[in-house]
Amino acid sequence: MVWSGKNPMRIKVARMARVVVLVAFILVLRGAEGRKKGKVAESFEYTAISCRGHSASITDFGGVGDGKTSNTKAFKDAVDNLSKYASKGGAQLYVPAGKWLTGSFSLTSHFTLFLHKDAVLLASQDMKEWPVLKPLPSYGRGRDAAGGRFTSLIYGTNLTDVIVTGANGTIDGQGSFWWQNFHKGKLKYTRPYLLEFMYSDNIQISNVTFLNSPSWNVHPVYSSNILIQGITIIAPVKSPNTDGINPDSCTNVRIEDSYIVSGDDCIAVKSGWDEYGISFGMPTKHLVIRRLTCISPYSAAIALGSEMSGGIQDIRAEDITAIHTESGVRIKTTRGRGGFVKDVYVKRMSLHTMKWVFWMTGNYKQHADNHYDPNALPVIQGINYRDIVADNVSMAARLEGIEGDPFTQICISNVTIGMAAKAKKVPWTCTDVEGITSGVSPRPCDLLPDQGPEKIKACDFPAEPLSIDRVMLKRCTSRVKHM
Repeated sequence: MVWSGKNPMRIKVARMARVVVLVAFILVLRGAEGRKKGKVAESFEYTAISCRGHSASITDFGGVGDGKTSNTKAFKDAVDNLSKYASKGGAQLYVPAGKWLTGSFSLTSHFTLFLHKDAVLLASQDMKEWPVLKPLPSYGRGRDAAGGRFTSLIYGTNLTDVIVTGANGTIDGQGSFWWQNFHKGKLKYTRPYLLEFMYSDNIQISNVTFLNSPSWNVHPVYSSNILIQGITIIAPVKSPNTDGINPDSCTNVRIEDSYIVSGDDCIAVKSGWDEYGISFGMPTKHLVIRRLTCISPYSAAIALGSEMSGGIQDIRAEDITAIHTESGVRIKTTRGRGGFVKDVYVKRMSLHTMKWVFWMTGNYKQHADNHYDPNALPVIQGINYRDIVADNVSMAARLEGIEGDPFTQICISNVTIGMAAKAKKVPWTCTDVEGITSGVSPRPCDLLPDQGPEKIKACDFPAEPLSIDRVMLKRCTSRVKHM
């Protein structure tokens, strides 16, 4: 046999090694292709005041939806990057399914934040992720403390054309952390809200669930042309100051088709506090509330005040359902508030298990500080309620004006109140109020004399719609890729 110098076994092993390397290389390529293909493309439709020309996902900016990784920087980077499309059709940031832990971040103009139905924004419990702002000028101080206030989870100022919407995704404030610290007096600043827009115009908030806010949930302030539709707000009924929606010194606001369970007023209409609100002088006016369902055992379905020093005017509420709620519509004010509450129209309320159906008080004495003017008296007039049915009620009404400054032009028509088995013996108490009633049972107090059945159509609701009712929504279709 002739030796060739080549070992057949070594040749075979070398060939096998080359095959293994080649296979491995192919697998790496396929893996890379697989990762490219790992981007999921999702299409969705929604209605909005504006559709956007550009879409991106939070995952494009390093977002991680594991409920543990902070995404504050990812949200800030995303908004900053997408702001360049403001003049190019606007931009939309998509948040896919997952739990997205984040501290406070701001939005930008011509922008949509869209939450997938299984997306949850989790509010960080690291206070370093919550910058501190100065007090609102119409309040002069924070609501919880005399100092500043933590920035809201989602925030914006001096913006126009902003949308927060989705397929009923969730914004979870993880409020128990804040409630415990509030009760223990450990907070130097006012607790954050979940969503706040300041000095902004053309805002839409829709089809989103808000859970366990540290304090107020939705707070548009010094803003106009605001549409709030189809939102759900839920907090424990004993959680402190978890108001649902608080339009504050705002004009042209429409709130409809929403469900709220909270530890405070479901909707609280405000306009500044004592001398600060009087000086700032910006009322809340032209507000529509319809098809609201409220559960709040310790507060009102709709509250006007107590911070109303800039004025509240032309409020229209209809088709309101309240269950196990302290009162239906409540007006809260006192000496030193100044301001006014005028031209309030409410019709078609269905109330079940209430402490009071009607409650007005001029003795709500919380003040911002000791510098208020005790001679600044509020004006409460033109308050109209009609077509109301209530059952299991402890007391029909508690109406307390201010001595020398009565609440006037009160009109209550076509109201049937079923009293609870252990109801108060006197269903109505009235002091320093003036007005009329028609078709109201049980019989009202003498300060609101019954005008007879021929006046059953009294307290008419305005027929002319407000400009916010003429806002038409567009159908938007979007497609976005994300990991």
